[in-house]
Amino acid sequence: MYRAAGAPAQSASVPVVRSLRRPPPQATGVSFMNNQKQQKPTLSGQRFKTRKRDEKERFDPTQFQDCIIQGLTETGTDLEAVAKFLDASGAKLDYRRYAETLFDILVAGGMLAPGGTLADDMMRTDVCVFAAQEDLETMQAFAQVFNKLIRRYKYLEKGFEDEVKKLLLFLKGFSESERNKLAMLTGVLLANGTLNASILNSLYNENLVKEGVSAAFAVKLFKSWINEKDINAVAASLRKVSMDNRLMELFPANKQSVEHFTKYFTEAGLKELSEYVRNQQTIGARKELQKELQEQMSRGDPFKDIILYVKEEMKKNNIPEPVVIGIVWSSVMSTVEWNKKEELVAEQAIKHLKQYSPLLAAFTTQGQSELTLLLKIQEYCYDNIHFMKAFQKIVVLFYKAEVLSEEPILKWYKDAHVAKGKSVFLEQMKKFVEWLKNAEEESESEAEEGD
Repeated sequence: MYRAAGAPAQSASVPVVRSLRRPPPQATGVSFMNNQKQQKPTLSGQRFKTRKRDEKERFDPTQFQDCIIQGLTETGTDLEAVAKFLDASGAKLDYRRYAETLFDILVAGGMLAPGGTLADDMMRTDVCVFAAQEDLETMQAFAQVFNKLIRRYKYLEKGFEDEVKKLLLFLKGFSESERNKLAMLTGVLLANGTLNASILNSLYNENLVKEGVSAAFAVKLFKSWINEKDINAVAASLRKVSMDNRLMELFPANKQSVEHFTKYFTEAGLKELSEYVRNQQTIGARKELQKELQEQMSRGDPFKDIILYVKEEMKKNNIPEPVVIGIVWSSVMSTVEWNKKEELVAEQAIKHLKQYSPLLAAFTTQGQSELTLLLKIQEYCYDNIHFMKAFQKIVVLFYKAEVLSEEPILKWYKDAHVAKGKSVFLEQMKKFVEWLKNAEEESESEAEEGD
């Protein structure tokens, strides 16, 4: 072949080849991400198979209820068998999750709707508290069932307390017989420590109190509680949860008086509870009296106003005079800061007590009140060592101020004193007592001569 002039020469050894394939597209950020999504991570390793007996079955409340009710129906009314069934079932049923359902069934026979009614479309059982006989012995047997269950499954303790609080709020939804059974059961459970007395807070619900449900329920509850223990044990439990001064709140505000409480519970056969509440009220009133008395003295209120106030409180709270004189003495002695030197404190005490003699004299109108004051003086002088030598001087002062009279002083000296500092104080009083005796004999002689 010939080439044209001026055309470039081609190499014969390197042929020119044109590719018909399109070049591959450039990788973009989007396609890269898509590739990343498609590449899912895989887990590798050995898989352990759980043995079936280690698995805990899960139920919804309805299925749980059906299982419990079926088991209770099979055990019948034998409460020993019921306790064994509940013990065994806790290993496979989720008591922790369905505690409320469990206790609803054991008390009411089925799941409770709000207000305390049983749901119509749910299964029920007669093996429950509400279907049992209404007597204390039966409720004691049911209490053992609950006690064993909660001892076995300790985590149920909180759930059971919450359940009882709820049941107490539902009292209006139960029949009178059901309320009585629940009250007896609760009393037994409080006595054996399965329940804490704080659950009684539910009884202070305004509607329950207003309609008299709380007070009626409390009668049955306290009867069974005191039957299991005694009033001292009951009082200790109430004090522990600061409920010992709240029992009158079981009645509406217009009936919250010691008289009404005492009458109601005494007529119901709970005289010991009535007396306990009366004593608590008196103790509270005494503390309040002493607090107010000290405030009046520190303000320097006139004695006539203080005396009037104290006498009104005595009448209102039925506080006897011998108790009041002890309160007045303590208040008088707490209003001053005493000198630490023994030789000066006697003079300070005489000056202070002379000022308050008219107040003390207003509450020593009875021989027993005078004797009580003498014992208070003896105890105070013994407990405060700087006053040991001041005892006789205080007694003589009160004799001259007509706070104390001959007969109580002689009785104290003869056999009514206490052991505290006895030998010291009797020795101090020896000469004064002899003088009193002689004066008494002279008075008798003069009286005889006059006749």
